[in-house]
Amino acid sequence: MKWITNFLLSSIGKKLIMSLTGLFLCLFLIVHMIGNLQLFAGLPAFGGDEGEAFNTYAYMMTHNPLIKIISYGNYFFILLHAVQGILITMQNRKAKGGKYQGSETAKTEAKVASRNMAYLGILILAFIGLHMWQFWAHMHFFEMDQVKYASMGEPIKDLYSLVAEAFKAEWVVIFYLISLIGLSMHLMHGFWSAFQSMGLNNQKYSTIIRGAAMGFAILVPLGFASMPIVFYALSK
Repeated sequence: MKWITNFLLSSIGKKLIMSLTGLFLCLFLIVHMIGNLQLFAGLPAFGGDEGEAFNTYAYMMTHNPLIKIISYGNYFFILLHAVQGILITMQNRKAKGGKYQGSETAKTEAKVASRNMAYLGILILAFIGLHMWQFWAHMHFFEMDQVKYASMGEPIKDLYSLVAEAFKAEWVVIFYLISLIGLSMHLMHGFWSAFQSMGLNNQKYSTIIRGAAMGFAILVPLGFASMPIVFYALSK
């Protein structure tokens, strides 16, 4: 078993863990975005269900035992991904005299992103912290207004109104958009780099992987950005 530990602690092992956790988090982003897009169902222009679709979705996400287990796993992967990123950055800086300018920097179009993955990661962690404080912590630990729907047997927390109120604040919307630009840059390099680290980015599939990385890095952040932009615009 020692060889497994040695491999995971090696440079290749760290990059493999970074790649696998990163791809898992990419999958989480898709699921999370699709769920959060139900916010639009509460707007008058989209049907105006008074937040029922989103609130019942949020209730299900916080009361389903299987989803709870997956959520805890997701928190672990976020921390593991961040720790591995820090370790890899420190290792690369030490090996290259304090600068992170590996060969992959010259090969990818996302040169700015590849040189600043650590800083982008810090920005994303700050964004996750604010996001979880504003919504996750309030949903789990704070008293909130409740609403009752015919589809539910009991009153449930009104997370929809909390989100709508948060996106009325200009500074929140601006910080979200800046963070999502950072996420886009992080994904643009990270998605492609994950396949490279696993040895799957060969010449035959390189164009497809780069195209998928570009599309994912643009469409997913745009999906998340649409929420604060629309809610802020309609609040004015």
